[in-house]
Amino acid sequence: MIVVGDVVVDVLARALEPPAVGSDATARVRVTGGGSGGNVAAWLARAGIPATLVARVGDDSFGRDQRAQLQAADVDCRLATDAALPTGAIVVIVTPDGERTMYPDRGANLALAPADVEAAPFDTAAHLHVAGYTLLANGSRPAALHAIRRAREQGLSVSVDPSSAQPLRVAGADAFLHWTRGIASCLPNLEEARVLTGCHDSKDVARCLAGAYPEVVVTLGADGALWSDGTNMIHRDAAVSEDAPNVDWTGADGSRGAHGIDSTGAGDAFTAGWLAARLTGAEVHAALAAAAALAAVAVATSGARPPPRAHTRPPSG
Repeated sequence: MIVVGDVVVDVLARALEPPAVGSDATARVRVTGGGSGGNVAAWLARAGIPATLVARVGDDSFGRDQRAQLQAADVDCRLATDAALPTGAIVVIVTPDGERTMYPDRGANLALAPADVEAAPFDTAAHLHVAGYTLLANGSRPAALHAIRRAREQGLSVSVDPSSAQPLRVAGADAFLHWTRGIASCLPNLEEARVLTGCHDSKDVARCLAGAYPEVVVTLGADGALWSDGTNMIHRDAAVSEDAPNVDWTGADGSRGAHGIDSTGAGDAFTAGWLAARLTGAEVHAALAAAAALAAVAVATSGARPPPRAHTRPPSG
């Protein structure tokens, strides 16, 4: 599978207590790999699907580190190196309830070019997935549209996720639908689907979007996901990972909460789980279950990429 998207470094600040505006609040901070394209490719590899990632990084230590990390995750990296722009970076603030707010600097991702896309193996791949951030940015949009054209010429199926509601609003729902209408599947979250349709109810947005795509999967966070082909509709509850930690915090004002989930990368993991299942012949119910299970692993993992696989020592003797 080919994934065209973004690669960034996530500076992840995981709050251990409620915010203290104008003062300090304890957090656990780490630097990790991110970017929707890189995340989806890494989770696909985790699910056993060979993934080729087309993206752009800077000529810097972050870019070299990201290439090495993705290769270690068994991703086939076709990463162009930008001599002028740095590797993208995002500050991700995860609050104690697991929700995250992101402050992105897209860097080299904004310069992804159609020529970079030609490094992808369109002649041997079966499917193309386009991360929406690449479509939503003016600089990288020609590369994303070129990838979609090339996939169609080669007979590949195509999927897209809109990536983020606010950039989608800026780019315009009509424009996004024009760029992507008719591709095999669209995987928005509920807020993105609302932006695209102008509807509010989850069933309404799924039904409406299915008029533009053969199938739509709307992720609903803790409420699971909703699939529709315009005629049929299937709801799947969210999976829960038994690996999720549970660390209580107490705020300075005596308020309490539970810390132990991180939604960063959960949507990308869901997308990878869905695509991996569907492309290997799974029907809708099984594909939704596989996607929810992979997303549950992501929620129980700090950061947006899969956790390292456990290695067991072979028995002696």
